[in-house]
Amino acid sequence: MEIIRKDEGVKGENSKNCKTIEYSFKNKEMDLGIAVITARYPEKENEYCMNTKSTELIYVLEGNGKLQFEDKEVEFFMGDTILISPNEKYAWITDYCKVSMICTPAWTNSQHKIVN
Repeated sequence: MEIIRKDEGVKGENSKNCKTIEYSFKNKEMDLGIAVITARYPEKENEYCMNTKSTELIYVLEGNGKLQFEDKEVEFFMGDTILISPNEKYAWITDYCKVSMICTPAWTNSQHKIVN
C-alpha cells in the first residue's frame, strides 16, 4: 500500500492554460494527475497534444467543453469519463474544466508531445 497526501502532489504547468498536479507512485504502472484547463490547449488552432506511451483515463471533475480529435469533436460535461489511447491526438476546447487523469503506464514529461 502506498498513499500520497494532497499536499505532496507536484505542481506543474503545460502552458498558461493548463496547470497540473501530479501524484506519482513508486510503482510506475500508473499515476494520477489533476489538470485545470482554462482555454484551448494546446493554444494554437492547428496543434494537438498526445501521450506517446500511456492510455489516459480521464474523469471530468468540473466544467465542460469539447475534445477535438483529428476527425471529430466530442462534447464533455462534468461527470463524464473519457478514454484516450496512446498516440491519439487531441485538443481541449474549454473556458474551464478540472479533470482527473489516470495514466498507465505512469506519465512522464518525455511522453507528452505537442504535434500538428
